[in-house]
Amino acid sequence: MKLEEMEPKIEANQMNHPETVSRAEWLVARKDLLSREKEFTRQRDALSAARRKLPMVKIDTEYVFDGRDGKQTLADLFDGRSQLIVYHFMLGPDWEEGCKSCSYLADHFDGAIVHLAHRDVSFAVVSRAPLREIDAFKKRMGWRFKWVSSFGNDFNFDYDVSFTKDEEAKGEVNYNYETTEFMCDELPGLSVFYKNEKGEVFHTYSTYARGLDMLIGTYNLLDLVPKGRDENPDSTMDWVRRHDQYAA
Repeated sequence: MKLEEMEPKIEANQMNHPETVSRAEWLVARKDLLSREKEFTRQRDALSAARRKLPMVKIDTEYVFDGRDGKQTLADLFDGRSQLIVYHFMLGPDWEEGCKSCSYLADHFDGAIVHLAHRDVSFAVVSRAPLREIDAFKKRMGWRFKWVSSFGNDFNFDYDVSFTKDEEAKGEVNYNYETTEFMCDELPGLSVFYKNEKGEVFHTYSTYARGLDMLIGTYNLLDLVPKGRDENPDSTMDWVRRHDQYAA
């Protein structure tokens, strides 16, 4: 399952060669685009502020995960901080390897963790595969981030990224805040939690599908170049490979 299959298709970034102009003419066009970029930045800041004002839901379920440090509750994953980001990685029980699109996102995680920690934010990845399967794939990929298993609890089911055999038989699931057709027993997402001074944990935000684009630094860089993402409009991530599977 690929992230691009979870949202309506976007238009391809075809390379239509722009006209060649003088430096002075280019500067006029660039300044016009700059005004639009600044407006987009203001709109993004306003949207981020609205996201931070979302109400919270208290978590009463005692989720217990398997990790390298033994059994850990959801509260333990905060690691002494008040904010926690969880990435729901598509790696189910008995899968041979993790989802390649989730792997594409995960390649961007390690560098951010030290900076998040200095803004009172912890980061963890959760998958439903048993810990031994997680550790084997994590070692293969060379990642360092905290990755725990929810194999023994309903965490991934409760946050609408894992689905039951009954849902598969029914052919529809609740994903990205709507009822949609069953695509896979595991789908990607990101959830945010807050812990107060009493140790109470709250769910503040979750996003799915193309809402995860913001995590992909490579996409942000590709959006700057003339060819853009240069993807197949019918399967936008079909070019993506796990980083150890690209041709030399």
